[in-house]
Amino acid sequence: MRRLVTAARGRSRVPYLWVTIVAAFVSLISLVPLGFIAWITVQTGWETASKLIFRGRVGELLINTALLELCTIPLTIVLSVALAWLTERTDLPGARLWAWLAVAPLAVPAFVHSYAWISLFPGLHGLTGGVLVSVLAYFPFLYLPVAAQLRRLDPAIEDAAASLGLNPWQVFFRAVLPQLRLAICGGSLLVGLHLLAEYGLYVMIRFDTFSTAIVDQFQSAFNGPAANMLAGVLVSCCLLLLAIEALLRGGERYARVGSGAARPAARLLLGRMLVPALALNIATVALAIGVPFVTLTRWLYIGGAEIWRIDLVGSAFGQTLVLAVAGGVLATIAAAPMAWLSVRAPGRLQRIFEACHYYVGSLPGVVVALALVTITVRLVLPLYQTFATLFLAYIMLFLPRAMVGLRTSIAQAPVELERAAMALGRTPFQAVRQTTMRLAAPGVAASTALVALGITNELTATLMLSPTGVETLATKFWSLTSEIDYVAAAPYAVMMVLLSLPLTFLLYAQSRRATGQ
Repeated sequence: MRRLVTAARGRSRVPYLWVTIVAAFVSLISLVPLGFIAWITVQTGWETASKLIFRGRVGELLINTALLELCTIPLTIVLSVALAWLTERTDLPGARLWAWLAVAPLAVPAFVHSYAWISLFPGLHGLTGGVLVSVLAYFPFLYLPVAAQLRRLDPAIEDAAASLGLNPWQVFFRAVLPQLRLAICGGSLLVGLHLLAEYGLYVMIRFDTFSTAIVDQFQSAFNGPAANMLAGVLVSCCLLLLAIEALLRGGERYARVGSGAARPAARLLLGRMLVPALALNIATVALAIGVPFVTLTRWLYIGGAEIWRIDLVGSAFGQTLVLAVAGGVLATIAAAPMAWLSVRAPGRLQRIFEACHYYVGSLPGVVVALALVTITVRLVLPLYQTFATLFLAYIMLFLPRAMVGLRTSIAQAPVELERAAMALGRTPFQAVRQTTMRLAAPGVAASTALVALGITNELTATLMLSPTGVETLATKFWSLTSEIDYVAAAPYAVMMVLLSLPLTFLLYAQSRRATGQ
């Protein structure tokens, strides 16, 4: 038996090499935008570049971005953990319904959230508006992994803590919360990257960030060097965010062999806290779902049947659906090698590869798009404005979304199962496919759905890279809102929501299926 285990461990080194090569190739592709920025910097010259970087405008954007991150992420963590705890571990009436409603805001694109709030409250601008809409638009990215992790926790851990005399609050903070660290760090990183890259939301709220400044430089002033210097600072912000997440995540192991306690965790009786708990859920749903619903209903009522151009809306819907599904599958496949390596073989080299996968998610789509435009025009002209280039942009932009779900699922699949499968004669790739990837299948589906959601709502890269004649729901919506034609834009916003709802439900269903519920 010892010989079999030793042989299995030796054979397990084989997939590491090939998976590392594939992950390195994806990382190299991800570095294309960074190489583009570096190339522009060299062409610009250090003297001009330093003047563009070390100026008051950059300092103002840094302060705005830092305030946005520091205000939004903690609020999102508190809200998401509170909602997850109430829906998964308490006797909250209608817990399943509230859990679904906590995920539903993902079906509303971030710039549609801001469109809804600005329509009802035209004076909502600046940091306050940006933080409010950002929390409401992005908290489901944290709620989903935290709720899933709560369902997977062994209740014996809490029983042991309670047997030591800890009250329910102490049990939560000392026994449960540390077990949620991986989910909180992963979700927070995803939210933080979205805050760095988001464009449409902050343009409508009139809050300047690096993304809005970069797009403004490219589209209004046509100042490529200035925009690329801003993009370089934005990449630095992303790397700092990655370093903080890696430090907080640590290297602890979260998987276990065996099913743990056979019973589900006991639900805490809310008692006098029932009314505040219900109020929190009602307020969150009203602000995150109710406001967009009221706004869209109002504009649809004003526009009447005349605004429903079936030929135009239907064509945009079909093209968006095809791009979202295909892009989601491709991005998940591209992210899988790195997600597996980050769990099975963490190290300095893997951390570098992982950073390459993540940093590109902080870039606005316009930077990635311009890098690809420059390369295709100068080197491979036949690929200019083709689906191949567009899908490459989608893969780079949404690698972080695919990584988070995959990494969390793989982390909870014990490596001992792979070794046992190889000891029984499976090849390394068969062992990974038949054990780890089967256990991680819900995370794979969730990652694909997350990417598809992002593509459904993607704006700038699609505008610049899509082949002639391709118009998605997002690009049509944006062109109409840019003309202040909110009434005509309403059908496209509604169709984006309708297209996103099944994907959102899939995320919710897979999250529950992953824990056998």
